[in-house]
Amino acid sequence: MRLTLVKRLVVGAPIPLAQARHERLSKTVALAVFASDPLSSVAYATEEILLVLMLGGAAALSYSLPVAIGIGALLAVVVVSYRQTVAAYPQGGGAYLVAKDNLGRYPALIAAAALLVDYVLTVSVSVVAGIAALTSAAPALHPYRIVLSVLAVAGIALGNLRGVRESGRLFAAPTYFFVTCIMATVAYGLVGAIFDWLPEAPYAPHPPGLEGLGLFLLLRSYAAGCTALTGVEAVSNGVQALKPPEGRNAQAVMTALGVISIVMFLGITYLAYDFGIIPGGDETVVSKIARRVWGNGAPYYAVQASTLLILVLAANTSYADFPRLSSILARDRFVPRQFANQGDRLVFSNGILILSRFSILLIVAFQGDTHALLPLYAIGVFISFTLSQSGMVRRWLRLRERGWQWRVWVNGIGAAVTGVVLLTLTVTKFVEGAWIVVVVIPVLVTTFVVMHRHYDEVARELSLEGFEGPPAFQHTVLVLIGDVHRGVVRAVQYARTLAPTAVVRAVYVETDPAHTARLEDKWGKWGLGVPLVVLTSPYRSLLRPLLDYLDQIQSRGGEQMVTIVLPEFLPRHWWQHVLHNQTALLVKGALLFRSNTVVADVPYLLKR
Repeated sequence: MRLTLVKRLVVGAPIPLAQARHERLSKTVALAVFASDPLSSVAYATEEILLVLMLGGAAALSYSLPVAIGIGALLAVVVVSYRQTVAAYPQGGGAYLVAKDNLGRYPALIAAAALLVDYVLTVSVSVVAGIAALTSAAPALHPYRIVLSVLAVAGIALGNLRGVRESGRLFAAPTYFFVTCIMATVAYGLVGAIFDWLPEAPYAPHPPGLEGLGLFLLLRSYAAGCTALTGVEAVSNGVQALKPPEGRNAQAVMTALGVISIVMFLGITYLAYDFGIIPGGDETVVSKIARRVWGNGAPYYAVQASTLLILVLAANTSYADFPRLSSILARDRFVPRQFANQGDRLVFSNGILILSRFSILLIVAFQGDTHALLPLYAIGVFISFTLSQSGMVRRWLRLRERGWQWRVWVNGIGAAVTGVVLLTLTVTKFVEGAWIVVVVIPVLVTTFVVMHRHYDEVARELSLEGFEGPPAFQHTVLVLIGDVHRGVVRAVQYARTLAPTAVVRAVYVETDPAHTARLEDKWGKWGLGVPLVVLTSPYRSLLRPLLDYLDQIQSRGGEQMVTIVLPEFLPRHWWQHVLHNQTALLVKGALLFRSNTVVADVPYLLKR
């Protein structure tokens, strides 16, 4: 009762299934729920490009704008592709469902494994990056970064456990606050640079001219900046979370997500290019741009605060999609069926909890270090991008629906480019930690296959196809006793009502011969006419004589069904359980996997 009250206080009252449609998200809230991850990427995507280009010298920073334009074009292609995906698959499922429908089981499982890994990493990286921004502003909190990260994950999980609509309200304000701050910074930065309104720059305001740069370094900077695309697939996985018409609303959210992300990303990159921002040091690129645009006034701190919030809350995209993808996999019998169950608040609680546990495990294992986690990031999502778009190409070629020619080109170009980015990411980040993801994904796929095989075997064994009918069996009921008291008498009464043709006996395993005579006297008075069988146990073992007796009964041939009735008295207070033997628990454990054996527990609740 107390646990129930705590659960109601923390999670909220149960929501009836009939209200599920009312818990769907509007387009405005869905944009905040699903877009926090891709929108937050502008906080570090430009910096990732500049850090790679710096390997070629300061002059190489001039290539940041062309690289960013290429990434923006790829983002536009991916958004258009996923608009087509949500229109073709309004039931949701994203890369997994597209690959399953068009490429087969194993590509689909690879896509699912890649996405699940990426969702866990998204939570870990986003939260750790946000806490790093906080500890940079308040160094005294640095020793507590792991604790703060764990608390942040717990807070986000709690918001999602309370329900889809409540979590949407919780995360909508910070997302739109961040978009407003960045858009305002970009707009005022562009206008201020033209009319010379900005504070004086503490460095050379313009970057050096272009110089020759190796193709591999350009590809590496392009791949690093493609972290701006992480989370774009979120809408396609969560289509069913939107209000109807789900497909059309999801397309609108995808379009808004793409436009806002591209504008913010290109705006930040252009200002970094125009201002001659040099990455590195203790200050982020976004912070340097904001300081250049706003000085040290309140707008600068608003930008920093919104960046902190969006980085921490970007994890919410994973909380929206990990449980839904898990539920789809559970429905297809590739993960435990518990992941398909909705909790009291109409959310997939098991998926939320397991995502939180793995994310916290990663945060603790990597000591809350962003740089240690980043090499693992983005590979999973580009695997899913490549498989999803390849699957859509196969779909257009197979079905040849209206407009299939240009759709094939859009998805084909997207698949090719994301495939190149995937290879570049894998090669450049392999030794830095990406090998972990490369190893984990095949392990997950193997686990999916093993689980699916188990469920198929269970279904075959339980199938009624070819079943000729249940065989007749003989029923023996054994009441296992250690003494004669009110609880035992009640258990005997119950045993006599189980079946009119059953053979009912009481069984006592003798560990103390002096006690047997007294017990038999009591049994003659209170045994209700049920015969008593005394099993001798020279070595004072309870289970061995009982198991031998069961073997003797069930070796008689035919279907011998045995029901073991366990009288068990229950103390009223939890601490009193340690004062009594847990014989019933021991017997139940020993008989759990024994065929044709049923264990029935008859509790007798003590009043004191």
